[in-house]
This record gives sequence, structure tokens and C-alpha cells, in this order.
Amino acid sequence: MSETSSPNDLTSRLRSRLEADRKEIEETATRELRRLGESLSAVRSDALRSIEADTEVATERMRELLMRAWLRPLVVGMSLFLGICGGSWATMHWLSRSIDSRFETLAEVKLRTLRARDTLAVLHETTWGVELQEINGDRYMLLPAHTPGRPAFTMDGRPYMKLSRE
Repeated sequence: MSETSSPNDLTSRLRSRLEADRKEIEETATRELRRLGESLSAVRSDALRSIEADTEVATERMRELLMRAWLRPLVVGMSLFLGICGGSWATMHWLSRSIDSRFETLAEVKLRTLRARDTLAVLHETTWGVELQEINGDRYMLLPAHTPGRPAFTMDGRPYMKLSRE
């Protein structure tokens, strides 16, 4: 074997050397890219977990704020509603009792008036229309309009008699 190499041998060795270097570079690049991909995937997963946790915390705070924002007006509104309903019910109950009481009083007054009229009618029948009056300290008895006899005095077209003070 000769120590001299031909240009074809040199080219062929150079090609095989370039091919081996290219394969080694590709393998190294592939390994580095895989390692970089895994590293990026881990960073992405950590960032995603962090974003999800922060979003959950922010969502919970927002829920609390919304609950407080709605709860206070809800409590105030319900209190007003119950107060108005309770007050209306109490007022209507009081008015109903007041009206019932007045109806009862009216019925009682009508009954007393009827009894008094009946009593007056009975008195008028039993006294035959005789009335007693006091005029200037003197007592008089008014007789019915068609009383027989001639009394000494008449008043309003009716006879009357003076009674003694005894």
C-alpha cells in the first residue's frame, strides 16, 4: 500500500468523515432538541399550573365580592319587603277590627233607639198624650188636643193646666 493517496481517496474519506460528522451533529441536535422540548414542556406545565392556581384564587375572590355585593341589597330588600308586608297586614288588621267595632256600636245604637221608640210609644199610649212641662219655674200639664172641657189656658192650640208646687 502506498502512502500517497489519490484525490479520489481523499474525497471519499472526506465525504465519509463529513457524513459521520453530520450524523453526529444530527444526533446531538436531536438529543438537545428533545432535552429542550422536555424542558420547555416542564416550563409550560409549571406556567399552566401557576396560571390555573392564580385564576382559581382570583375567581374565588370575585365570587366572594359578588356574593357580598348581592347579599347586602338582598338582605335590605327582604327586610323592607317583610316590613312593608307586616305593616300592611297589621294596619289592615287594625282597620278591620275598628270597622267591626263601629258596626257593632252602630247595631247597638240602632237597637237602643228602637227600644227607646218602643218605650216612647208605650208611654204615649199609657199617658194618653199628656205631657209635663216646666215654664219659668212653673209646672204645667199639656192635655191632648181633643180633651173635653174648657181649661183656662191653651198653648200651641192645646189645652194645659197649671200644677201646684206641692
